Amino acid sequence: MISRLPSLLVPFALSLLVLPLAAGASSFAGTSAGSASGASSNSSGSSSGDDKVILAARDDAAAFVASDGQIRGARLQAALVHLREQDAAARATSDLALAQALLAR
Repeated sequence: MISRLPSLLVPFALSLLVLPLAAGASSFAGTSAGSASGASSNSSGSSSGDDKVILAARDDAAAFVASDGQIRGARLQAALVHLREQDAAARATSDLALAQALLAR
């Protein structure tokens, strides 16, 4: 029985060594992906303030579209005002169509 103990401990010891490495790799992937996406959004044509307003409204826009306009959140309302201030074509577009376009971004 004692002679089998070391052979059983080897896989266990190896798993203890590998698990922290896997956790470190996943956290590295998360931070590098975040910085890469941050860099790509800065290179787009819109300013970060515009992106924040639009991104913050996505959940509200989804609820608005799913409820056929019955659920209107404050973030969606702010995004609709913002879009209409920035684009003359958006002024003539319905709230539902703008919310759908916001979700498609």
